[in-house]
Amino acid sequence: MRLILLLLLGLQMACNSSQKTVESATISTQVVDPVPYAETITQDELKEMLYTYASDDFEGRETGQPGQKKAVEYLRAYYQSLNIPAAKSNGDYFQKVPLEIEQVPEGTVSLNGTNYELGQDILTFSAAEGRYKEIIYVGYGVEEGEYSDYTNIDVNNKFVLIKAGEPLNEDGTYTLSGSKEKSSWNNMSESIGKKSILAIEKGAIGVFFYDDSNYKRYKSHFDFRKRNQSGKMALKEASSDHPLLMLNKTSATALYPDIEGNDQPKTLAADIELQIKSANLEVDSENVVAFIKGSEKPEEYVVISSHLDHIGITADGQINNGADDDGSGTVALLEIAEAFKKALDEGKGPKRSMVFLHVTGEEKGLLGSRYYTDMDPIFPLAQTVTNLNIDMIGRTDPKRSGNRNYLYLIGSDKLSTELHNLSEEINAKYTQIEFDYKYNDENDRNRFYYRSDHYNFAKNNIPIIFYFNGTHADYHRPGDTPDKINYDLLENRTRLIFYTAWEVANRANKVVVDKASK
Repeated sequence: MRLILLLLLGLQMACNSSQKTVESATISTQVVDPVPYAETITQDELKEMLYTYASDDFEGRETGQPGQKKAVEYLRAYYQSLNIPAAKSNGDYFQKVPLEIEQVPEGTVSLNGTNYELGQDILTFSAAEGRYKEIIYVGYGVEEGEYSDYTNIDVNNKFVLIKAGEPLNEDGTYTLSGSKEKSSWNNMSESIGKKSILAIEKGAIGVFFYDDSNYKRYKSHFDFRKRNQSGKMALKEASSDHPLLMLNKTSATALYPDIEGNDQPKTLAADIELQIKSANLEVDSENVVAFIKGSEKPEEYVVISSHLDHIGITADGQINNGADDDGSGTVALLEIAEAFKKALDEGKGPKRSMVFLHVTGEEKGLLGSRYYTDMDPIFPLAQTVTNLNIDMIGRTDPKRSGNRNYLYLIGSDKLSTELHNLSEEINAKYTQIEFDYKYNDENDRNRFYYRSDHYNFAKNNIPIIFYFNGTHADYHRPGDTPDKINYDLLENRTRLIFYTAWEVANRANKVVVDKASK
């Protein structure tokens, strides 16, 4: 399903730090000793790879730019050199991710004989062309429980007209809650998306949305985008097949004069002509995905991820090399893959399948991982046991005092008590890193749990661990270079992730989800 909800993305106003082991994860008795394979992960190899991957030749790996193309070719060549196959059945390591840079469209809308230029009384962020002789008014466009504004109304292949808010009882209480409490159907950040998606699911080809009280806020965003013309990168899948047009009172009453006073759904005769052309620019980018098939449970998958992109070149020509962000995670993932392949070559490969996922567009809004999880999962999410996500593990946080041999862990206990306990026990047995759960706090103002690629797995109820060293003065700056990486720490942290992945892949039963996703 495609839907123009780009407006929402720009308008959304938009853990517990003390961890307790509730029960033992009980590390499985390994028939195979993983230590010899972990020891193939060395700081010398990590350093050699990172000095290439985060070199000026890669131009900061900006999504869709020549430097990012060099990066994905480097990754493909690496997996080919080790004879680690592509995850896709056709042998292609690249999973194309359809991206575009959003620009404000241009054109006009005619409603019952009155022409409107985009940006004044009508707003949209998608192309839309055609002429229509009727529109289906669905009132608030709500459906929940026994209540539905779509009862006895056919919206298939029609535009619908929806207004903000939710139904009220005669006594002023809300119909859905039976009280004075509003539902999410009445929340600005959520309602447009919920109502539009419902309309499309019912068969509508587009949505006119009337919300006069918030229209000025939508227009401010439209005007900002039009002035800047820099655009925001987004998944093309989320763009233009089902346009969403925002109306103020002037344009809404041109379609239906009684829209404020009448909530009853009905078919309206109308003369609507849309002549809106998109100015969006396509971006060519891809994830890189390699794969080792499990020996006993090949249809259960452990995904290890890192993002391959960075932020490119500044306006004054300085290269943001992204050695820590996320060159460190990228080379760690390559070394982990090599360690698993060595075990496989010796007849001791993992019982579950391993997926080595390098995602694009993380710096643009977790786009590559969202495409993998929400639109084109190469392997079924229902059979994906765990995601271990590596994003910045090569340096230290200057604001943190104490042991330099530490690592911030985020999300290990959010969905699975068992995964959290397993992680603790693996570390105690093999690497003795000081785990810091500071950013696992639900009240963390940085909201790191929501800011890296693991989140797209977590929201799909897949247990995750996010490995992170914290930010530093060179974060998203040209100073993030490979000479500043602590390679001894990078080696030990990478080995930790390998050991954890090894345990998850080889234990008798898959990690249990005992908590609901948020």
